[in-house]
Amino acid sequence: MSFPLLTATALAPAIGAVATAAVPAARRTLAKWTALGFSVLTVVFAAAVLLRFDTGPGADRYQLTESLTWIRDFGVTYELGVDGIGVALIGLTAIVIPFLIGAGWNDADPKEGETPQGKRWRPTQGFFALILLVEAMVIMSFAATDIFLFYIFFEAMLIPMYFLIGGFGDRAGEHDEEGQARQRSYAAVKFLLYNLAGGLVMLAAVIGLWVATNDQLGNGTFSLTAIADAKAAGELTFGTGTERWLFLGFFFAFAIKAPLWPLHTWLPNAMGESTAPVAVLITAVVDKVGTFAMLRFCLGLFPEASTWATPAVIVLSLVSIVYGALLALGQRDMKRLIAYASISHFGFIVLGIFVMTSQGHSGATLYMINHGIATAALMLVAGFLISRRGSRLIADYGGVQKTAPVLAGTFLIGGLATLSLPGLGPFVSEFLVLVGTFSRYKTAGIIATVGIVLAALYVLVLYQRTMTGPVKPGLEKLPDLRMRELAVVAPLIALLIFLGVYPKPVTDLVNPAVEHTLSDVNKTDPQPDVTVTEAEGASHE
Repeated sequence: MSFPLLTATALAPAIGAVATAAVPAARRTLAKWTALGFSVLTVVFAAAVLLRFDTGPGADRYQLTESLTWIRDFGVTYELGVDGIGVALIGLTAIVIPFLIGAGWNDADPKEGETPQGKRWRPTQGFFALILLVEAMVIMSFAATDIFLFYIFFEAMLIPMYFLIGGFGDRAGEHDEEGQARQRSYAAVKFLLYNLAGGLVMLAAVIGLWVATNDQLGNGTFSLTAIADAKAAGELTFGTGTERWLFLGFFFAFAIKAPLWPLHTWLPNAMGESTAPVAVLITAVVDKVGTFAMLRFCLGLFPEASTWATPAVIVLSLVSIVYGALLALGQRDMKRLIAYASISHFGFIVLGIFVMTSQGHSGATLYMINHGIATAALMLVAGFLISRRGSRLIADYGGVQKTAPVLAGTFLIGGLATLSLPGLGPFVSEFLVLVGTFSRYKTAGIIATVGIVLAALYVLVLYQRTMTGPVKPGLEKLPDLRMRELAVVAPLIALLIFLGVYPKPVTDLVNPAVEHTLSDVNKTDPQPDVTVTEAEGASHE
């Protein structure tokens, strides 16, 4: 197509970040509306991507492609293209960001009496500009079909995220101002170091991939399509040892970003010390790049190594599911509870990817979408509650449903979505993952089911402790959700209900990409093992 639609979709928030940062310091409201306007414009471009994407039989795997030579000597191209999974995740990113901006409308404003020279003054323009910058980089990660180009944005998004965590952290906490600043700094540095370590290992694998393609093709390339064509023509083959080492380099980086046990420990700190919108940005948007990349790069580039690593990855996924749920059950901090719950949910996503079934892959992709929406709903309502009380501790709440019934009701729906209640979006995705798992690994499916039971426990216990019972002192006049807050939460709840009742639009979008991915790893769905006795056969006759 003549118009570079994918580039425009990523450029809209990038330009919005520059425009927001350029707003004069005294015009905070203008900066907010500028950021919101560009985020809505990104939704328009993402909708155009969805409308132009062809899901019909015989359609190309990667569509809306753009390709320009960038660094000719090293085979680096500016190459973009999306399959159904990429389109779905670009849509998720575009939809969530305006709600995060609305939810964080006042999060970066200076407190009463603070001035630009004050110690705790936080520039509103910078806060919203950084959110838009992260959005642009995430969209580019979902669209890049050049591995080097993907790597650049995979790593570059760490910089704005570092400043969002360390510079615009949560003001509620158990510590004084200086202690909170130390906690934010620790969380930001831990986030950066973990992800940089993964990125450096991946860089070594990226270089190794170029060397392997250069040795066999005569010129190195990072293009997914070029590598796929060369492999199909028999011109490019990775040795078993080479392929497995390259797989491990990529997978290590993606497992940190995902996050997968035992590389997960940065997430509770990062989400706990961030504002609610930034916490959602981390787990609902940024972390999805890791699981998406497992599908596109690990399985697409290294099918033999992916099959070889499957048993180990399934074990890590199961540990994540149970471990994350158990730790969520024992949390005193509301935001850390949601963080550990997300670790459990990411375990389900990775499990769905590596069971190598169509149901598992469809469920994992759908889980990425539904988890993003459900976590946004629950975390944002929790953030509204925390901002009113000034505490993240669960013990400081009780009886909220008597003073703020709408807040309690939306919190309950977000929690029920998190535990995958039938009728809400996450149930369909979790069900598909479990069906795909049981069809090939029955024991793994049984263990994963334990996570569902534990999810019901930590969500319902959280609701009981915070929303029911007598009203705790200091909560007698707790205000209910305001119109701006309702405008943020209500559409997310509506989406959860819609996708819980009618997930077909998303499954129709991603299923062709799922078929291509399974073809890459030479996997088909296992056939049912049905034995009919002669007596049963006679009775049917």
